[in-house]
Amino acid sequence: MTPSAERAAYWRVPGLALEVMDARFEHYAYPTHAHDTYSFGVTDNGAQSFVCRGERHVSAAGLVMAFNPDEPHDGQSAVPHGYRYRMLHLGEDLVRDVLADADPGSAGLPLFDTPVVDNPALARAVARLHTAVVGNAPRLVIEEHLTAAVLALSRDAATRPARLADPQDRVDLTAMERARSLLRQRFAENIAADDLARVASCNRFALYRGFRAAYGFAPSDYQRDLRLRRARALLAEGTAPSMAAAEAGFADQAHLTRWFTRTYGVTPAAYRTALHSESHP
Repeated sequence: MTPSAERAAYWRVPGLALEVMDARFEHYAYPTHAHDTYSFGVTDNGAQSFVCRGERHVSAAGLVMAFNPDEPHDGQSAVPHGYRYRMLHLGEDLVRDVLADADPGSAGLPLFDTPVVDNPALARAVARLHTAVVGNAPRLVIEEHLTAAVLALSRDAATRPARLADPQDRVDLTAMERARSLLRQRFAENIAADDLARVASCNRFALYRGFRAAYGFAPSDYQRDLRLRRARALLAEGTAPSMAAAEAGFADQAHLTRWFTRTYGVTPAAYRTALHSESHP
């Protein structure tokens, strides 16, 4: 890592108390500071050293940093070649809402008794949420990853919310069908989980669980599938990939290309060309 690699970038999610950052540092050292949010990070490579709660800790690659709100800490590289890490900052009310939605009887906000957690599943949950925000994923994707990350984090806390409801509870198929119908009508929109939960007359946690149980998809996966179907139909009609991406609801042509290729094994442009070549009048 060279001095020119020292950088930090930030992204925010409109309407959510959620900010993410990605940083690479070799020489920079954070002064002692605190956040008014929960702050969770994953070290991608190298190692970061910091003092928190009167002790020095090291977060090496694959480990998770977990800071409670208003918890003082500093930070600097623990290795000569520096480190890279990703961080989530979640407002207390946002964490409270996610936990209350998952279990209305939850016992309040979690607290973490150690600022470094060795849990690969937790690291993956934090990284997935970070990737969704940075990649400008649809709102449903971000909210689903947010719920998964908060629940994973709460399970590692010293003080945990009450036990979550039994995931095998009976699914209201009529309610899930109302949510699916709304997605079919508005798949190209950046629809929120609250919109689907409202039409299904349930909370977001019940929506995620019930929708997957009923249809084998998370709501966001089903929305993406609907978008791909629409884009494919447009491409078959001769629409340019950029226009197909916009009309189908993808953030841009790059997002369409990535998912179209992964799903159908061919790029949108190649698919369109194959259907409109000279051998196919």
